[in-house]
Amino acid sequence: MISLSNARAKRREDAQFGAAVEQAQIHPPVFVLGHWRSGTTLLHELLVMDEQFAYPNLFEVSNPHTFLSREDLVAREMTQAEAQARPMDNMQVTYRSPGEDEAAIAVASLRSPMLGWTFPRRERFYDRYYTFRDVPQHEVKAWQDAMVWFLKKLTWRYNRPLVLKSPTHTGRIRVLLELFPKARFIHIHRDPYTVFRSTQQLYARAVPFSYLQRPDLAQIDEGIIRRYVDMYAAFFAERGLIPAKQFCELRFEDLERDVIGQVGQVYDKLGLAGFDEVRPKLQQYVESRNGYQKNEHQPLSPQLRSRIAQSWRSSFEAWGYAL
Repeated sequence: MISLSNARAKRREDAQFGAAVEQAQIHPPVFVLGHWRSGTTLLHELLVMDEQFAYPNLFEVSNPHTFLSREDLVAREMTQAEAQARPMDNMQVTYRSPGEDEAAIAVASLRSPMLGWTFPRRERFYDRYYTFRDVPQHEVKAWQDAMVWFLKKLTWRYNRPLVLKSPTHTGRIRVLLELFPKARFIHIHRDPYTVFRSTQQLYARAVPFSYLQRPDLAQIDEGIIRRYVDMYAAFFAERGLIPAKQFCELRFEDLERDVIGQVGQVYDKLGLAGFDEVRPKLQQYVESRNGYQKNEHQPLSPQLRSRIAQSWRSSFEAWGYAL
């Protein structure tokens, strides 16, 4: 019944806005790259404090076909709802919080590793969309068409450069540059052992809400390791395709310690204007986070720690984390 309702609403929205959306010219976007639980959400939220940028919110990525016509209808009810903590951490979110564009593109193209969270028995099939390597060109184009369509809708609505964050983009630099050769990329990394343990928590607390099949729980750890390897093999192979002035990289640990200094370096390296205007908002954010409680993770077993060190060695070495 919900699908039928959405289909009718989509037809109405396409008739009302479709022609105008098609004419929208996408500004070169800014992509935040990094594995899940590496600080991508924090960095995204810091960057979009700058009002020269726009971003897709959680309502828009959850309702990509109908958000132009439906969001205003539900805004009053949803605005009154209190912010809630995400299942995998203590970050507070509302429907207007920044969202991952991958969720919208998964719905629009049906070509996304996020569908592996819904159909975990078919996870390996959907994992190929992390990098689009060995994916037929017609499928690549279908995904790219969905990406452009969604960004045109956002551009028509906001008419500002978009800051986009989806960890899945980390292994897709080549595919993204084909669409947006002037895009900027910011990669954030974190101690791989912490990333692994925190990703385990993601799969324990958040991903199960998406399941329509029973997963093989014994394979979750191996899946986390394998997908990280695939994602970063593509990232290390393709990051050299990005022009030097369009790429910067930072450590989560440094961002956590010095928010204002690290964001300032991002602006400087990418040639972004307006940092002085956003600095007061960053300072206010820092002051508001004094009582924030991070998740505490249990130590890894020696066997699992050794497995991660062996499989993810290139990341440890590239970023200087202790094995």
